[in-house]
Amino acid sequence: MSEDVPESLRTAADADRPRGILTPSDRDFLLGRKTDYTEHSKKQKRNRIRRRVRNAVIDFSILFEHLEQRDRETVFDPKDEDREAFTQGVIDMLAFLHLGSMGYHTPFKEMLAEGVGKAEQRLAGSDFRMVNVEFNVDPVGQIDVDEVIEKIENDEFAQLTDEELRAFVRLLSMSEEFSPGETREAIKDNVGDFVRKVNESEAERERAVEELTNQP
Repeated sequence: MSEDVPESLRTAADADRPRGILTPSDRDFLLGRKTDYTEHSKKQKRNRIRRRVRNAVIDFSILFEHLEQRDRETVFDPKDEDREAFTQGVIDMLAFLHLGSMGYHTPFKEMLAEGVGKAEQRLAGSDFRMVNVEFNVDPVGQIDVDEVIEKIENDEFAQLTDEELRAFVRLLSMSEEFSPGETREAIKDNVGDFVRKVNESEAERERAVEELTNQP
């Protein structure tokens, strides 16, 4: 892999970024920036990375139980210029855990549910805080494009399913007629009007609720 890394990896691949789970040398190895390894040294490098990642996962038990709240909040409050890379890191961490736990003796969805449950109990300060955590991976199948467009034309947005929206956006991005730049500008032009209408609807709702709750 060359220095020409994807935009999503630019910050992560920065040679001057301090050490995390990976050392700067580990990053150079995985990104292909350093290639003068023998087969034996490559094997040793991979072994060290695997051990470090495994122990980093185990370290989260200590972090969850003993890292002070202010320290955790600071971790999740990156500088503005680092926020996008940090968010991408969280997304890729979840992707790594999901992919890595395929075939693991405890399914990912069970670990996710238990983890979210523990966090909710910590927030509530009580073991009696019990939540239902649902996690399903449902593939997006074929959609009726004409039906989706008809719903859009008739302002029937509430009838659009998440599956239809995701598939429609992906299909739109594949169309030669679609221009991200032009679309961005067109949408930006309408944002103000959209926000105004949303705020008006919220104000009208509050007024209606107040009338209903203040009836003699």
